[in-house]
Amino acid sequence: MDNENRDEMETEEESFADLFERSQKDAGRLEPGSKVEATVLKITKDWVFLDTGRKGEGVLDIKELTDAEGNVSVKVGDKVTAWFISSRNNEMRFTTKIGAGSGQSAGNAQLEEAYAAGIPVGGTVEKEVKGGFEVKVAGSRAFCPFSQIALRRVEDTASFIGKQLSFKIVEYAENGRNIVVSHRALLEEEMQQQKDALKETLNVGQRVKGTVTSLRDFGAFVSIGAVEGLLPVSEVAWARVNHVSDVLTVGQEVEVVVKGIDWEKNRISFSLKDTLADPWEEAASAFPEGSYQNGKVARLTPFGAFVTLGSGVDGLIHISKLGAGKRIQHPREVLAEGQEVEVKVEGVDREQRRISLSLASVSRAEQEQAETMDAYKKTVSEAPKGMGTLGDLLKAKLKG
Repeated sequence: MDNENRDEMETEEESFADLFERSQKDAGRLEPGSKVEATVLKITKDWVFLDTGRKGEGVLDIKELTDAEGNVSVKVGDKVTAWFISSRNNEMRFTTKIGAGSGQSAGNAQLEEAYAAGIPVGGTVEKEVKGGFEVKVAGSRAFCPFSQIALRRVEDTASFIGKQLSFKIVEYAENGRNIVVSHRALLEEEMQQQKDALKETLNVGQRVKGTVTSLRDFGAFVSIGAVEGLLPVSEVAWARVNHVSDVLTVGQEVEVVVKGIDWEKNRISFSLKDTLADPWEEAASAFPEGSYQNGKVARLTPFGAFVTLGSGVDGLIHISKLGAGKRIQHPREVLAEGQEVEVKVEGVDREQRRISLSLASVSRAEQEQAETMDAYKKTVSEAPKGMGTLGDLLKAKLKG
């Protein structure tokens, strides 16, 4: 191979290497409007420096992260969400939202860029107008429909007047004279991010904290941030719950256990009772076989009466043990729901969560009768011959 060809090949190899290195750098290049999750590296008087995982530092105007009292809301190491604006001298400029700083305003060009790139804008809800709110957005006036101010329908619209919120420009026309914004769009994006994170971390059997958002006859809905799940009435408590409102209220903070997850159907179910002590663990010692207990008739069925002995623990008096020897058609002939009764524990099956009961009065009568029979049998067996049969002795006893 001659020197000329060798030099040509080396030149081609060097060019390929340069192109490859340049393409690798370009792969991480940000376009205006690109959204990033960055880490705070340093905070100075005027700037917050960011690590975006790319070559060069990102900078953010500290005003965007300063509250009305002048307090900076982040510290070194915190994560922030920001949007790329431009790059100059190997320094990348970012914003959390256009018009975020105190007194900051933006021209129509910046608002149009924010609309095209999906960059949030800071705004103040000025007043209520027909169909929505008038919002001052970075020095310009915009319209936010009622349906776009929150995730759910707003009842108290006056509560939003004067609030400073982030908005997404959903319509930009007539050179900025017609701007429509949405706060809900940003909330939905945030909720989706949280939901995606939950998909990676939420598991059946996990304990989570949530807030009761609404009550229904069949249970309660509980929010755990990005998603809502159903807490069925059967999972509210170990004891029987007739009305969810007797136990829970809207806005109440609760700890629940995840019972089921179906991301395809967007369904999650919870249990509150699984966070509570299982009363059946102590049922055998609390209500031992042969003991007499006081309870309340919880409900009547064709086959018997359920009696509540303690919270979450019911026992059953079978219908055959309710008639005191007489055949009855329904337990209501003997008992009424809500009636206080004394019962005898006939048996406890903790595994099956069953306790069999009998009415104490019937049990005592049967016991006394059995003891009487045993006593007479003993008398007969010990009596001298010629004193008559057992029947004679019983007759004599009854006559006496």
